[in-house]
Amino acid sequence: MKPAGLLPITGYSICNALGPDRAAVLDSLRAGRRGLGEVPFALPFRTVVGAVRTELPELPVELAAWSNRPTRLAQTLVDQLEGPLARARARWRPERIGIVLGTSTSGADATERAFATFIKHGALPESYEFHKQHTFGALVDVVARLTGITGPAWVVSSTCTSSAKPFGSARRLIHAGVLDAVLVGGIDTLCSMTVLGFNALGALSSNPCKPFSSERDGINVGEGGALLLVERQGEGPALLEGVGESSDAYHISAPHPEGLGAAIAMQRALDDAGMTAADVDHINAHGTGTRLNDTAEAKAIFSVFGSTVPVASTKGLTGHMLGAGGATECVLSIMSIEAGLIPASVGAEPLDPELRIDVAVAPRHGPLRRVLSNSFAFGGSNASVLVRAP
Repeated sequence: MKPAGLLPITGYSICNALGPDRAAVLDSLRAGRRGLGEVPFALPFRTVVGAVRTELPELPVELAAWSNRPTRLAQTLVDQLEGPLARARARWRPERIGIVLGTSTSGADATERAFATFIKHGALPESYEFHKQHTFGALVDVVARLTGITGPAWVVSSTCTSSAKPFGSARRLIHAGVLDAVLVGGIDTLCSMTVLGFNALGALSSNPCKPFSSERDGINVGEGGALLLVERQGEGPALLEGVGESSDAYHISAPHPEGLGAAIAMQRALDDAGMTAADVDHINAHGTGTRLNDTAEAKAIFSVFGSTVPVASTKGLTGHMLGAGGATECVLSIMSIEAGLIPASVGAEPLDPELRIDVAVAPRHGPLRRVLSNSFAFGGSNASVLVRAP
């Protein structure tokens, strides 16, 4: 397969339980400091979550009707990208820049709070409008207004691959000549629906999660977001080199036991870049901390890469950010390249001896050329994103 070509990532932004911006997140990444802690709402069981605990900015007054936690996170992320966005708008016409975002819950937390008010007082809050505070369209509309982007804009919602799949969309849109730049990313916030849902599935841990550990017993839910600006040309911290996608549809919530779809996605990312397994220096794994996922992903990684590529899951630090996970972990992969750091897979010890992969239980330092970021979702939706140093 002929490589599709390199695309510069000219800027990125990040906010999650590790910190409100790239400097704070990198500091936590270097230290292996978890962002997991108390759940900010009442639950009938014990767990921990990766909550954003810093104050989020208010939206401009003209967008006040759209104000909720996801759109205020969007404001935080857009503010961090002010320079790259200004340069992109000057380089390309605003209608030649698109937006492809991922989310799984969008404004569900706002609807939960509005419904609680309805139960208590018999009426929804006057400030609540479903189409402005809950819907996927509201989120992407606010991002378009904040950035001044007027090109095509849409949302992908495929649970845990929601913000990984936009990288494939960006490559297709730019290589087809439809657009010159695409803002990709994802935003998800905590709500009781997701935490209760994963508990009902028996997939939630009551303690900080332990991806790839023999003692792993489930996930922790996290929140936050990340945005990345992918352009036809330009300079930035990384290059988007390849994207691989697959859909094995093995089961509605369980992965294929041999990791078949995951292996196909990883191989397709390599093929898209014209690279081989030996060219990859590190894998940021999906690594949720459930028994089934980590076993299946380890088998998939071993089938493509063998046991020589260092693997780490950052979900032990941030929690599982669902629709924001793919973009967040791609940013963390770029930060690994910039810092020359393979972060510790926190919580992995004692390692599961049945997983035949090289899990980094402590930070490793040295130059990194390429990092592969994995995202695998319900229904067998799989995506792998390969980024490299510029």
